[in-house]
Amino acid sequence: MARKITGIVSSNKADKTIHITVTSRLTHPLYGKQYTRSRKFAAHDEKNEAKIGDKVEIEEVRPISKTKSFKLTQVLERGHEQVSIKEEPAAQAEVKVEVKKETKKVAKKDEDEEKAK
Repeated sequence: MARKITGIVSSNKADKTIHITVTSRLTHPLYGKQYTRSRKFAAHDEKNEAKIGDKVEIEEVRPISKTKSFKLTQVLERGHEQVSIKEEPAAQAEVKVEVKKETKKVAKKDEDEEKAK
């Protein structure tokens, strides 16, 4: 029976290939501290259906290439799509203009002359 793994798609840049990150939480045997370990697997995605952030299931198959030994079986859960923030047009946005008073500084020569008198 082939091994099945569930993970999150971390990259889909290559054609018909996705990279899945599988994270597991472990406890150190001596110190008891919990830590996270992650592994990346390359999998074959024939239809290019998986997107970044999707939770997918992959299955072990014969080696497809040097790094690919898994194929995508199903997309379990769709990830969140990237949301772009639109800025308001300049005409509608409120603009506050602050006017600062300029103060002129008296030159040091004038101050020195006044002190001398």
